[in-house]
Amino acid sequence: MTSPGFPSQVRTAGTTVQDPRRRRAILVAVCVALMAVIASVSGLNVAQQEIAVAFDASQSTVLWIINVYTITLAALLLPLGALGDRWGRRPVLLTGLVVFAAASTAAGLATSSGVLLAARLVGGVGAAMIMPVTLAVITSTFPDEERSRAIGVWTGVAGGGGILGMFLSAVLVDLASWRWLFVLPVALVAVAVVMALRSVPDSREESAHGYDTVGSLASVVGAVGFIVVLHEGPVRGWSAPVTLVSLLAGVVGTAAFVAWELRRPAPLLDVRLFRERGLADGSVALLAVFGVLAGIFVVLFPYFQAVLGWSGLRSTLALMPMALLMMVASGLAPRVAARAGGRATMTSGILLGGAGLALMASFVSVDGGYRSVLPGMLAMGLGMGLTMTPATEAITSALPRDRQGVASALNDVTREFGTALGVALLGAVLSAGYRSAVDDRLDGVPAGSADAARDGIANALAGADQAGAASPALIRAAQESFVDGWRQAMWAGVGVMAILFVHVLAGRRRPTR
Repeated sequence: MTSPGFPSQVRTAGTTVQDPRRRRAILVAVCVALMAVIASVSGLNVAQQEIAVAFDASQSTVLWIINVYTITLAALLLPLGALGDRWGRRPVLLTGLVVFAAASTAAGLATSSGVLLAARLVGGVGAAMIMPVTLAVITSTFPDEERSRAIGVWTGVAGGGGILGMFLSAVLVDLASWRWLFVLPVALVAVAVVMALRSVPDSREESAHGYDTVGSLASVVGAVGFIVVLHEGPVRGWSAPVTLVSLLAGVVGTAAFVAWELRRPAPLLDVRLFRERGLADGSVALLAVFGVLAGIFVVLFPYFQAVLGWSGLRSTLALMPMALLMMVASGLAPRVAARAGGRATMTSGILLGGAGLALMASFVSVDGGYRSVLPGMLAMGLGMGLTMTPATEAITSALPRDRQGVASALNDVTREFGTALGVALLGAVLSAGYRSAVDDRLDGVPAGSADAARDGIANALAGADQAGAASPALIRAAQESFVDGWRQAMWAGVGVMAILFVHVLAGRRRPTR
C-alpha cells in the first residue's frame, strides 16, 4: 500500500487477523497497556502534597516530577512510533512495557526527588514506545469493517482512563501511601505482557530507505520546545528567558523538521498529507477537545476541593459520571458514524461539548454545589466521546497500513499538545478572572490575609485562620471569586469549541479533492 510522499518499495509484513476471538484478545491486551500509560499521566496529581512532604520538595519540583513524564512522552511519540513500524510493533510494545515497569518500580522505591524525577523521565520513554503501538496494532490487524468499533474502544480508554486512573490513585493514597501509586501500572503491565505474548502478532514496514534520524531529532526539539513553553509560560511568565528560549527552540525545531521532511524520499511524516481534509480536521478536533478536557480538570478539582470542601477521593469520584459517559459514547460513536457519517458525528459531539461548557458557565455557583455542574459535565462527556472516535479514525485512515505507527503517534502527539495547551489557556483565564474579582471583595480583610488571597483560593483558605473576625468573609470572597474565574474559563472553552465547530462544518462543505 502506498500514498503520496511514501516510497513504492514499502511493504507490510503482517496481515489482518481473521479469528474474532484473537482480535478481542488483541484489543484487551493493547487497552490494558494503554491504561497503564494513561493512568500514569494523571495519577500523581492526587499525591502532590504527600510527595512534597516526603522529599521536602518545592511545588516547582513536584510539578516537574509530574510533567517530565508527559513532556518525554509527547516528544518521543513520533520517532518511537516510526521505530515500531520499522523494528516490529510487537517487540517494541514488549520492550516499552518492560522499560515502563522498571521505571515505575524505581519510582515507587525512590529515595529522593531526583531519583523520582529520573524514574518518571525513563517511564515517559517506555510510555512513548507503548502508546503509538497500541493503536497501530489495532489498525494493522483489524479488518476495515471492525476497525471503527475497535478504535472506539481504544479512544474510550484513552479519554476516560485518565479519570479512572485518578480515582484508583486517590484510593491508594487515602488507604496506603503515594508509593502504592506505582503498583497499579506495574500490575497492568504484567497483565499486558502476558496477553501480548499470547495474542498480539508482529507487523512491520520494510523499506529500502533508512530510518529518518534527522527528522526524529528535529521533531523532538520542536515538541520539547513548545511543550516547555506551555508548561513554564503561565508559571514563570511569557517573557521570561526560559520561556523565550523554549519558544525559539520549538520554532526552529519545527521549521527544520518541515523543511527536512519535504526533501526526504521516505519522510518520518509527510507534512503534505495535512492537505488532506480528514487528517487536518481530525488533528484540529483532537487538539481542541483534549485541550478543553484537560482545562476542565484544572478548574473542576479546585471547585470540588476548595469551594465544596471535598476530599481528593470524593472529588475524583464526582468525575466518574462524565468519564463513564465519555467511554460509552466513544464505543457507540462508530455505530452513529455508520448511520450519520463520521463528520456529522464529530460536529454533533463538538456541539454537545460546547453546550456542556455553556451549561456549567451559566449555572455554577458557590451554593449550587455539584448539581449546578453535573448536567454540563454529562453533556461534555457525551460530546467528547462522540468527537474523539471519528477524529482518531480520520487521522489513522489518512495514512497507509504500513505507516500506522506514525499515524498513531501523530494522534497521540496531538492529544498531548492539546492537553498542555488547554491547561495553560483555561488555567490562565481562571487565574486572571479570580485575581480581578477578588480585589473588590477584600474590604475589611487584614492586609496580610488579603495579599495571600490574591495569590489563589488555596492560599486564601490556608490564611483564613489569621484573618480573625474577617475569616468567614475572606473564605466567601475567595469562593465567589473562584466561581467568577470559573465562568470566564468555561466561556473561553465555549469559544474554542465554537471555532472548532465552524472549522469542521466549513470542511464538510468543501469539495473533496
